Formats: sequence, C-alpha cells, structure tokens
Amino acid sequence: MSDVGYAHGEVRRARYAVAAVFAVHGAVTGSFATRVPWIQDHASLGAGQLGFALAFTAFGASCAMPLAGRISHRFGSRTALRGLLALWTLALVLPPLAANLYTLCLAMFVYGATAGMADVAMNALGVEIERLLDKSIMSGLHGMWSAGALVGSAAGTLAAHLGSDARLHLALASAALTALGLVACTWVLDLQPAEDEEPPPRFALPPRSALLIGTVGFCAVFAEGASLDWSAVFLRDRLDSSAGVAAACTTGFMLTMAVARIAGDAVVNRFGPVRTVRAGGILAVLGGLLIVFAGHEAVAMGGFALMGLGIAVVVPLCFAAAGHAGPHPSQAIAGVATITYTSGLIAPSLIGGVAQATSLVVSFCVVTALACGLAVFAGVLRTAERGGRAEVSRPAAAVPDPRP
Repeated sequence: MSDVGYAHGEVRRARYAVAAVFAVHGAVTGSFATRVPWIQDHASLGAGQLGFALAFTAFGASCAMPLAGRISHRFGSRTALRGLLALWTLALVLPPLAANLYTLCLAMFVYGATAGMADVAMNALGVEIERLLDKSIMSGLHGMWSAGALVGSAAGTLAAHLGSDARLHLALASAALTALGLVACTWVLDLQPAEDEEPPPRFALPPRSALLIGTVGFCAVFAEGASLDWSAVFLRDRLDSSAGVAAACTTGFMLTMAVARIAGDAVVNRFGPVRTVRAGGILAVLGGLLIVFAGHEAVAMGGFALMGLGIAVVVPLCFAAAGHAGPHPSQAIAGVATITYTSGLIAPSLIGGVAQATSLVVSFCVVTALACGLAVFAGVLRTAERGGRAEVSRPAAAVPDPRP
C-alpha cells in the first residue's frame, strides 16, 4: 500500500470501526447457526444431506478467498470491505429460501464465498492497523467477532423459541446488519496501492509461510470445532448429564473463548505471540486431559473451559503472522484462512467417525494430541513478533504507540 501518514485519532477510530465490522461478521454467523434446524425442515433434508449442503460453505469460501486481495487492490480497502461485507450480510437471506438440496447447496456456496472474501478483507485491514499501532490488536478483533456471534445466536434463539419463520427473521437480521456494516465501514482506513505496486494474482497457491502458519491454525480450529459440536454430546453420552448442563458446557466454552480473545491482546503485547501460543497449547492439552479422564461433569466442563482458553488467541495470531510475513497480506491471509476453514469443516465429522469406530474418549485423545502441536509449532508465528513487524515496510508517518 502507498506510504500515507495517518493521524493518531484517525487510526484509533479505524480500529474501533474494524472491531464493529468483526462483530457484524460474527453476528451473521450466529444468526444463521440458530436457524439451521428450520432450514433443514423447510428443505426436507436428512442429516447426511444437510451435512453435504453445509460443506459447500467451506468450498465456496476456499474458491473465493483468493479474490479478496485483488478486489482490495482494485478498489481500495474501504470500498472493497464495504462491498464485500454487504454481500456477506445480504447472503444471509439465501439459505432459508432454499426448497431442496440443490438450491441449498447453491445458497451455501454463495454464503461461504461472500463470508470468506469479507473475512480476508477485514483481517487484512486489521493487520494494517496493527502495523500502524505497533501493538497486538488481532485477538481483540476476533473477540469482537465472538461477541457478535453470541449476540446473533441469542437473537436467533429467541426467534426460534417464538416460532418465527426463518425467512422473515434472517431477512430482518440481514437488513439490520447490512446497515450497521455500511456505517462501520465509513471510518475504516482507505488504503490504496502504490502506483508501482503489482496487483496480487487472481488465484495463487498459498505461500510456504502461510502453509506453516496454517498448520498451527489447523490444530486450534480442529479443537474449536470438535469442542463446539461435541462437548454437549460428550457430557450427555459419557457422563449422563442433563440436556441443560450439556448445553451450558457449550455456551461456557464459547464465552471463555470470547473473553480470552478480548483480553488476549494485553497478554500478547506483554509476552509476544510465540510464548502466548505455547502457553495456550499447554493449557489446551491440560484441558484435553481433563476431558479424557473426567469422571464427573464438572471436571469435563473445566476441561472444555481450559481448552477454549488455550486456543482462543491462536487463530487471530495466525492471521496477524500471515499478514506480516510478506508483501501481499491478503494472499497470505487467504491461504491461512483456507486451511483453517478446512479444519473447521473436517473436525466435527472426523470426531464423529472416530467416536463411531471407538468412543468419544478416543476422539478427544486425538484433539488433545493436536493441541500439542500448538506448543510444538508456535515458533512459526515469530513473524508477528515486534521485531518481525519492524522488518515489514510501513507507512512513512506511522502512528506512535498510543499506550500511556
């Protein structure tokens, strides 16, 4: 991007604006997730057919994410983010309109494609703001995403409880979130490419650095997906917990991740991303061991809470490291995002397959083993250390560290 100086207040305002964008993005996800049962019944799908259709979300995201960098280069960061975020919020109306498997697959492909492009654009802009501030902010931004997802899911739960038609609910949610997103994008930085800057390729394989960083993200997202989708089942089937306690475990896991992400930037600024992720990996492993050897539901719930605490900041730091690793942040972030999307897609089904062949305890032994990878491979995130940031070109009039 071109060397443009920004006033301190402008960058701080842009930081809060991007945080609002993350919250809007999360609210779309939370809103949709609560209405999946309605969508399944409306389209008359079995469990296998629904799983097949939902897989098109990741397929669409993987196909479209590499385009985000090209769009940002062509239109500038503000216009690109405004357009891509609006496409994503408007795509929320498509899934409940699907009347059969084929139309739902098409709807989920568009839904995933717009989600992935907006995801890359907002993370790339977050990395640029982090670069200007010279302090970690990505964990907090992803914390805002989690908070938005919780708000969206709470509203969706209420709508489902009232028996509202998902087409009406998601149309209203889409309109409200589109308006909020457009307002938030007004204050993000409008980064423009330098005159001699080559545009990123339309499609390209992720750089090697992104593959290494994506390995760490894969381990974290696998644990996240397994815990979100199977924690309640684990408590119910393994420990004979009530439905309310089992559901509370999943909610507690989500809250732990949201709080840890919002507070995570202070830890990263103090200890750096490598040591933070290594410590998180140790916590996640301890949580996994508590889950595997739990003889009481309280122990298992504590294990899932530790798992959430340990993995919470990993994905934000992976995006930050990818963005700092090369001249085209969007391309590297798209590569990492593709790997993490894939992990989130295969984790629930793989856990189910292992549980079917053996038991849920063995499934979470696999999760615990992958959590070890966070501690082992954390060193690949060194590009996001302060020293790594200094090696990356930055605007000539960068804003000084605003911390008192």
